[in-house]
Amino acid sequence: MARCDTPTVTDLATRLQQLDWDALERGLWDWGYGRTGPVLTPEECAGLVALYDDDARFRSRIDMARYRFGIGDYKYFAAPLPPLVETLRVHAYPPLATIAIAWERALGRRPAHPTDLAGLRERCRRAGQTKSTPLLLHYEAGGYNCLHQDVYGDVVFPLQITGFLSRRAVDYQGGDFLLVEQRPRAQSRGEAIACEQGELLIFPTRERPVRGARGWTRVGMRHGVSRVLAGTRYTLGVIFHDAR
Repeated sequence: MARCDTPTVTDLATRLQQLDWDALERGLWDWGYGRTGPVLTPEECAGLVALYDDDARFRSRIDMARYRFGIGDYKYFAAPLPPLVETLRVHAYPPLATIAIAWERALGRRPAHPTDLAGLRERCRRAGQTKSTPLLLHYEAGGYNCLHQDVYGDVVFPLQITGFLSRRAVDYQGGDFLLVEQRPRAQSRGEAIACEQGELLIFPTRERPVRGARGWTRVGMRHGVSRVLAGTRYTLGVIFHDAR
């Protein structure tokens, strides 16, 4: 089995660079999410899953049921991050920052997002947010994740990524990714998204711009996971801002 701490990280950086970022941006503007198709190899996915039992690689573990977040558990990686995760975070950030800046302008705000991850992490440090936020999430049959937002302090980058590590319909059944748009003065709109192993899903952390009759308006977003009907489901969460 390939280890996720010895990947060809240069190859992953190239794969990210070669994504159709224009199509991903259109999906984010139109529907609130973008799907990449498979980016991580099956070996890289297996390598990340294999880390889950190595507590030395993580700074904390959360039992979802204890906090009424759902049923399942997740672990935040300790620094330094595995090279695969660090590469994904560093090289996915710049094109996402371009989209984030365009969103800020649409909402009439002054763009405040640095163009590289180092700049964002420095902003986090000045705000007292110094803990790593990438994580692995684990669900067994019956598990689910309640709708939520991953906000860890005053500095919030508006986009994040989920990487799908398990094989849908082979390793698990059910467990769709849920994305809910809380439209102002209207009923909420939801999406149930079933992604394949190795695929990356890009979606809003807290809100996104939506064009209305009077121009662009800010719409709240929450995400979660529907009930896993059978098997075991692992995902990688890539959040770009750090935590307090």
